[in-house]
Amino acid sequence: MDQNVLWSLRLGFTNKEASKITQNGLTFFLENSFMASVDSTIPSFLENSPKTRVELQQQREFYKNATKEQKQEKQKKERQTSEEMKTWWIDKMTVSEFPLREKMTCFWHNHYVSTFPKVKVNFWIFQHNQILRKNAFGNFKTLTKEIVKSNAMVRYLDNTDNRKDKLNENLSRELLELFTLGIGNYSEQDIKNGAKGLAGLGLGEESAVYRSKFEDNESFIYFGKKGSFKIDEMIDIIFEQPNIPYLVTRKILKWFIYDNPKEELVRYYGDYLRKKNFEIKPLLVKIFTEEFAKKNGGSKIKSPLEYILQLMNELNIENPNERLITKFLKDQGMDLFNQPNVKGWDGGNSWLTSQVFLQRNNVADLLCNGKNLTRGNKQNVENSMMTQNPNRQFTVRLDWDKDGNNKEIIAELENRLLFKTDATDRQDFEQLLKYDFDSKTEGSENAVLRLFNFMVKTPEFQLI
Repeated sequence: MDQNVLWSLRLGFTNKEASKITQNGLTFFLENSFMASVDSTIPSFLENSPKTRVELQQQREFYKNATKEQKQEKQKKERQTSEEMKTWWIDKMTVSEFPLREKMTCFWHNHYVSTFPKVKVNFWIFQHNQILRKNAFGNFKTLTKEIVKSNAMVRYLDNTDNRKDKLNENLSRELLELFTLGIGNYSEQDIKNGAKGLAGLGLGEESAVYRSKFEDNESFIYFGKKGSFKIDEMIDIIFEQPNIPYLVTRKILKWFIYDNPKEELVRYYGDYLRKKNFEIKPLLVKIFTEEFAKKNGGSKIKSPLEYILQLMNELNIENPNERLITKFLKDQGMDLFNQPNVKGWDGGNSWLTSQVFLQRNNVADLLCNGKNLTRGNKQNVENSMMTQNPNRQFTVRLDWDKDGNNKEIIAELENRLLFKTDATDRQDFEQLLKYDFDSKTEGSENAVLRLFNFMVKTPEFQLI
C-alpha cells in the first residue's frame, strides 16, 4: 500500500487525503487539520428536544400525566432524534476537508463514554460530543475537567445519586480507572475519598454544579494530600501522579496505528506528553511524524467505521444513506452514542470475529452490485424518517487507469487497498483480470469491479 494512502486512512476514514499528504507533506496536512473550524451550531433535529432545566422539568411533568401511548410516542421521537444525531456525525466525518478532528473526537467519544440510552437527554449527549470536538487537540487535563463536569457524564456515571452520607463511587472510580491513571495506579481508598469530593456534583444549566445540601465538605486524603477537595483540585492532584500519561498514549497508539503497541513506545510518547504539559496537539505531531517514517502497515484492524467509509468512498457512492451506515455500525458492534459499557468498544480482534468478517463480505457484495446495505429488508416504523428508499439501486464507479494493462490496474488497486500482497495473491488477481484485458471493450468496468470486490474481501483489506 502507498504510504500516503495508508496515513490518509489512519488520520481520516478514506484515501481522500492522500493527495494532500503527497503534495504538501504530512506536517502541513496536520497543521491544516488542527486549524479546521468547529461548528457550534445546534442542529435543527434538536429543536424539539429539552435543553434547559425548565424544559426538562416540563418533560418530567408530561411523563407524570401522560397515557402509556403518549409516553411511548414521546420516547420514540427521542430515539429518532438520537438516530438523527448519529447520521449528523457520519455526515461530518464524510464531508470534512480535514477529517482528523472527527477521528479524534471519536477517539475521545470512546475514552469518556456517555451513552444516550442511559443519559436519555439528547441535548446533553450533543453537548458532550461538542466538548470532545472543541478540545480534540487541546489539553488532556482541561478536557478531563470539562467532560467530568458535563451533565451527560454526571448522569451517565450516577453522580446525581452521590451525596453526603450516601456516596456513589461510580464517577470517582472511572475517573481513575478509565479516564486518567488505569488499574493499579490508585487505591480503593482513593476511590472512596474521591467520591466524597464529588458528592453533590449534579445537573446544572450548561454543566454540572455542586449543590450545597448534598456536598461533603469534610477533609479527606487523596493520593497522599489532605484537604476538602472538589473536582478541579482532584484532577490537578491526579495529573501529578507518575503514571498519568501512559493510559491515554497507549489508547491513542491503539486508535490510530497499533492494536498492540509496544510498552516502550507507550512510555516514550507518554513521557513526551508530560513534558508538553499534557497538550495533545504536539503529542499527535510527534507520534504521527515519527511513526510515518516506519514500515508499520497492517498493524491495526480497521474499525467498522473505517471499513464502511473507505468502501463507500472507493465506490464513489453519492448521497449515501447515512442511516443505513449507522445501522451497519450497530450490527458490527460500533453503535455511536451507545457503547456496550463504560469501557467503550474493545477494538482490535473484536472488530474481526468470523461473524463480523462475514457481515463485511456481504456488505461488499451488496455495494459492489449497487445495492443498499439492507436491500430487501422491511423497514420498521422508526426508520420512516429516511429521505431515501433503502432498497433503491444506485450507481457505483471505481477510479482506475483506463489506459493501463491488467498488471498496472492490479498494482494501482493494491496500492490503494491492501497493505501487502505476495505472488500467490497476484496470481489470483490475474485470474480475474487476465493478460488480454482491454479497457475499451464492453464489460471492462464490471471486470475491474469484480477484482475490487475480491480484494476488499481479503484479510489484507481489513488491516491498516
